[in-house]
Amino acid sequence: MNLNKELQELQHKLDRLGNKLVAAEKRDDPSVVQRFQKEISNVHKKVASIKGQKSRQLNNKSDKVKELPFNRELTKAEQADMGKLKKSVRGLVVVHPMTALGKEMGITKMTGFAPKEF
Repeated sequence: MNLNKELQELQHKLDRLGNKLVAAEKRDDPSVVQRFQKEISNVHKKVASIKGQKSRQLNNKSDKVKELPFNRELTKAEQADMGKLKKSVRGLVVVHPMTALGKEMGITKMTGFAPKEF
C-alpha cells in the first residue's frame, strides 16, 4: 500500500478511536477507556514508523538527485514549456521548491538536475 494512503487511513483510525474514547469516558467505563487508550498508543507508534519511512525515502531520493553532476535554475521560458525541455534533455529531474523534495533539499527556485549540461 502507498505510504501516504496508509498514513491517511491511520489518521482516520485515530480520529475514530478518539471519538470512541471520549464517549467511553462520558459513560465512565474504565475497561473500555483503557482499551481505547492502548489502541491509540499503538496507532501513534505505527504513524511514527510510517513517517520515518517517508522521511528515509525522501532523503534517499534527495541524495540521488543531488548526485547528478549538473544543476541550474530554470528560466521562466523553460518553465513555461516544460515538455520541450524534458524532451531535449534526457534524464532531467525538475525540483520545485514547494514540493516535499524541494523543501528537503532547501532550494528556493525551480531547479533542473541532469547528468549533462543543458
